[in-house]
Amino acid sequence: MTPAEASAKSLEICRKAPVIPVLVIDDLAHARPLAEALVKGGLPVLEVTLRTPIALDAIREMAQVEGGIVGAGTLLTPEDVKAAKEAGALFGVSPGATDILLDACEAADLPLLPGAATASEAMALLERGYTVQKFFPAEANGGAKALKAIGAPIPQVTFCPTGGVSLKNAPDYLGLSNTACVGGSWVAPKEMMIAGDWEGIVALAQEASQLPR
Repeated sequence: MTPAEASAKSLEICRKAPVIPVLVIDDLAHARPLAEALVKGGLPVLEVTLRTPIALDAIREMAQVEGGIVGAGTLLTPEDVKAAKEAGALFGVSPGATDILLDACEAADLPLLPGAATASEAMALLERGYTVQKFFPAEANGGAKALKAIGAPIPQVTFCPTGGVSLKNAPDYLGLSNTACVGGSWVAPKEMMIAGDWEGIVALAQEASQLPR
């Protein structure tokens, strides 16, 4: 998969809904009902971060949910890429980007949303052919104002900002011409998962799915 092909697929995925839930799953029993709740609420694209021991198993479970498009976040190494692909991930997300990681994703035909925090990083990825990138960590990097400023001289790049994005500030990002969607964890609160409040998560997803862009 070429970077151009990867970016085209990433853009298609980002256009599915205004918000991509960023999920940290500690209990495998939560995986399927969580995916079902988010998809029911109108958020079909799900990013499962590889931050817990059961993350890959969670991807396997969630990949079986009808209507879901499950990806793996926090890809750092070629080994992560291989494991994510084998678990059924349809796309990958990384906090930054290295040549080794990009090579691995391209070889595995796994569309990657590579992270960029500065204009130089965005330019380097664009030079390689990645026109769709993750802006991370969004709020720590100056928020929507910073993303707007970076986008002005680099209009060729479309971003998915994540990191500190919430229901309150998501509209600030979604209102930018260089933003396709945002990533956020507020639609799947840990306390709701522990309580099994799946209908509550459906409601949060429905609210997020209606955000204008």
